[in-house]
Amino acid sequence: MDVLFLTHLLNSILMIAMPIGLAIYLTHIWKPGWRIWFIGAATFILSQVGHIPFNMAATQLLKLTPLAAMTSDQSRWFNIIFLGLSAGVFEEGARYLVLKFWLKDARSWRKSVIFGAGHGGVEAIILGGFALFAFFQLTALRNLNLETVIPTAELDTVRQQVTAYWSADWTLSLMGSLERLFTIPIHIACAVLVMQAFTRKQGFWVGLAILYHALADSCVVASVGVLNTYGSEAIVGGFALLGLMLIFILRQPEPLNETVVEAPIDTKVNPA
Repeated sequence: MDVLFLTHLLNSILMIAMPIGLAIYLTHIWKPGWRIWFIGAATFILSQVGHIPFNMAATQLLKLTPLAAMTSDQSRWFNIIFLGLSAGVFEEGARYLVLKFWLKDARSWRKSVIFGAGHGGVEAIILGGFALFAFFQLTALRNLNLETVIPTAELDTVRQQVTAYWSADWTLSLMGSLERLFTIPIHIACAVLVMQAFTRKQGFWVGLAILYHALADSCVVASVGVLNTYGSEAIVGGFALLGLMLIFILRQPEPLNETVVEAPIDTKVNPA
């Protein structure tokens, strides 16, 4: 069993285990139950139900506009800005709507942290599931005669994919889990920012969340082809550190849920 086999497998497992471990920890120490985490997870899925079709439709529509005549450099920068903004608007918009209409009882810093952990956590779990599926698939193909199982038209492509997967540097095989480690704090920070719109009654916090999310996504996309994988992940790490700072700077005292208990009426008659 070689190192790459172990690191590819470890990468997939960590992508799934890290968000689950964080969820267990947060729900254990703060005792809110799992409801908020699962609603955060549902928020990510709902945001993608709108986000993915929107990007696909926009791509087709742009081909019919004068923007289709942009140079390759102009097109690259347009995509960087457009994709970053669409991600920010859909995901932070979904967070705001869910908090406003569904999760009306979540109005505290701790609940926003768990809400964001669910949003970023389920994304990591889904991507980890894909990574684990790819691991098993490429492990099966590794020692097969590909000519006997792959159509001729796809043979060269599949052979290149198998070779690239099993010849990568072992550190690169762990980049997926490292990126999820960095991305989850970004999602939590965005949830904390959006929560401020309710706890502070100021709507501009949603705009700040959109800007932060869009800037993070755009910078990473812009780094592709310019920096290597380590450089791109360093950018994600920088935004994760900024996210952690925002999370703790915006920490507020938890609201007190005080229950007024009336003193029992003493019906005993004291002797004179």
